[in-house]
Amino acid sequence: MKSTIAHTHLPGDGEPVVLIHGIGHRRQAWGEVPQLLNDRGYDVYVVDLPGHGASPTPTRPDGYSMRSTAEQFERFFVSHGIDTPHVVGNSLGGSVSLELAHNGAVGTATVLSPGGFFPVHHLPNIAANLLFMKVGSHLPEAVHRTLAGHTWFRKFAFRSLYTHPETVTVETAVGDTLNLRRSKGFWPHFFRATVMRFTKDVQVPTTVAWGDTDRLLLPSEAHTARTRLPEATHVTLPDCGHCPQHDHPDLVVDVVVATINRADRGAGPTEHEGVATQRPGA
Repeated sequence: MKSTIAHTHLPGDGEPVVLIHGIGHRRQAWGEVPQLLNDRGYDVYVVDLPGHGASPTPTRPDGYSMRSTAEQFERFFVSHGIDTPHVVGNSLGGSVSLELAHNGAVGTATVLSPGGFFPVHHLPNIAANLLFMKVGSHLPEAVHRTLAGHTWFRKFAFRSLYTHPETVTVETAVGDTLNLRRSKGFWPHFFRATVMRFTKDVQVPTTVAWGDTDRLLLPSEAHTARTRLPEATHVTLPDCGHCPQHDHPDLVVDVVVATINRADRGAGPTEHEGVATQRPGA
C-alpha cells in the first residue's frame, strides 16, 4: 500500500531526519527547526500526521492507533527511499516516534513531551486545554485574525503550548487555528489519549526531552517516562513549553544532534537526568 503522508523535503547530504508534530497541529509547527537541521547537513522530512494538515484520513485497514500510525510511517520511509531515519516527535508525534523506536524502524528517536506518561488525574488539564483550542478554532476566520493581532490574546490562547506565545506571528496563529478546525484526526486521537499508556521498551538510542514550563503535559510526567524508559537519555529543556521547537529551536536542534551523535559513537544513555543548555547567544 502506497504512503499518502504529506510532507516537505529539505534535501541534504547527511543522514535523514523525520519530524512528526502533535495532535491537531501541522508540519509548519516545527518553525525554524527543519532549516536549522538542514543547515547542519541533514536530509530533512517534515510530515503531516494522517488526518492532519494536508495528509488524508487513513482508510482501512489503516487507522489511528499508535501501531497503525507507526506502520504508515514505516511505509512512508520505504516509499521515499528513506533508510533508517532519525525521528523527532512532539507530543502525539513523540508517542509515534517511541512506537517506531520500539519497532527498531528508526536510527534514533528524540521525543519532546511525548504522550503516554500522564496519570489519570492529569486528564482534566489535558482535556480542558485541548478542548479550549478546538472549540475556539470554530470562530469565524475574521474574528481569529482580529484577535490574533493582539499580543494579550496570543498569550492567552497559546499559553498551553508555548512559554513565549506572544512571539507567535499573526499568520502562524491563524494558520494553526484553522488547521486545528479542519484536522479530522483530532477527535480519534483525543479519545484514544484517555487510555494511551506507553509501557514498551525502545530498541534504538532515544532521548526524552521535557520543557520545564509545559502546561499541557506537565513536567512531572517526565519522571514517569524516566521510570518506564530507563534505557533512554532524559533531559529537561529550560524556558520551554509543550512545543519547545517554537520557544528555543536551537536548543531542540542541539538535543537532536546530540542523540544522533551518541548513536554514531555507539554510546549508551546518560546516567542521570540532565538539563539541556542553550548555546551562547541562543
